[in-house]
Amino acid sequence: MTPFSLIYSLHVLAALVWVGGMFFAWMVLRPAAIKALEGPARLKLWIEVFQGFFRWVWVAVVLLPVSGVGMLNLHFTGFENAPRYVQVMMGLYVVMTALFIRIQALMLPELRTAVAEQDWPVGAAALGRIRRVVGINLLVGLVVVAIASVRPTF
Repeated sequence: MTPFSLIYSLHVLAALVWVGGMFFAWMVLRPAAIKALEGPARLKLWIEVFQGFFRWVWVAVVLLPVSGVGMLNLHFTGFENAPRYVQVMMGLYVVMTALFIRIQALMLPELRTAVAEQDWPVGAAALGRIRRVVGINLLVGLVVVAIASVRPTF
């Protein structure tokens, strides 16, 4: 395995964990939790899910730019020679990271407080806001995956 292949594999796996995890949470876990659990139990479940998933997102948040810079240097001999689609993906990474930090730093504490105080309506509203931001982040992530797959020349 070449150094580039190793770095590229780590990069793809990090993106897969992050975007795939959001897809699973949005498309599979959320509908199942709605069917199987009452509101308070569902809110408690999501706190645990976020805690576990966000550890892995932080790994991706660190690994993606590190591996990305490695690929830039090995394959394109630097940022200046990288195709435009790579630069677009870098910009979208910043957007995704900002949305993730917004969820973790600003929105999740509100959900945790509401659950700790057993204020279920406030918790449900907080979860709804988190869900919308995760949905936006999922769409941005899917766009990044599509760009990486197609490698457009714009």
